[in-house]
Amino acid sequence: MRGLQAASGTPLNGSPPRPPRRPRRVGLLLAVAAFVLVADVVSKAVVVAKMPDHPPIRLLGGLLTITYTRNGGAAFSIGTSMTIVFTVIALGVIIYILRAARNLRSIGWAIALGLLLGGATGNLLDRIFRAPGVFQGHVVDWIELPHWPVFNLADSAVVCAGVLVVLLALRGIRLDGTRASGQPSSSSSEPDIPEPKYPSR
Repeated sequence: MRGLQAASGTPLNGSPPRPPRRPRRVGLLLAVAAFVLVADVVSKAVVVAKMPDHPPIRLLGGLLTITYTRNGGAAFSIGTSMTIVFTVIALGVIIYILRAARNLRSIGWAIALGLLLGGATGNLLDRIFRAPGVFQGHVVDWIELPHWPVFNLADSAVVCAGVLVVLLALRGIRLDGTRASGQPSSSSSEPDIPEPKYPSR
């Protein structure tokens, strides 16, 4: 009996074995978020220390300009009179991501949520600790492109996260790494499992 079960590779009741669960991707999410946050904080600190009394620096023939502005609104200077509202939204986004991380098993979603978490946290720190006051602070923006509002690395991370979320949704990939059809995202179908064969008497 044991030989039959070992040979067939299936339980005696004939039911196929469950596929192994995907590992959680919380570590990847936190690593991406930490990278974005550190890059954003360091770049803003350098800009605040060097650029207030320095003229804008034009690079790549004017395609990229390093400057210094303060923004009381959302990304790309949207809604400058609603600083507190955007602060509350950022807090809500961070809480949602941390709660969703419990079921996170998709690499793509881990990167997307990591970018979003790092970007939201970077700008939230500005709103908490920078002038004119707690939860009303103005975000430091320093990257300028032709015909585009000034932004920072946190804004860029949030936009990249949004694009990646749309792509994942279009492909039907869920947080747990499965597709909308219920199949794992790494394979389109499961291999056929042979039926156990019993010796004839």
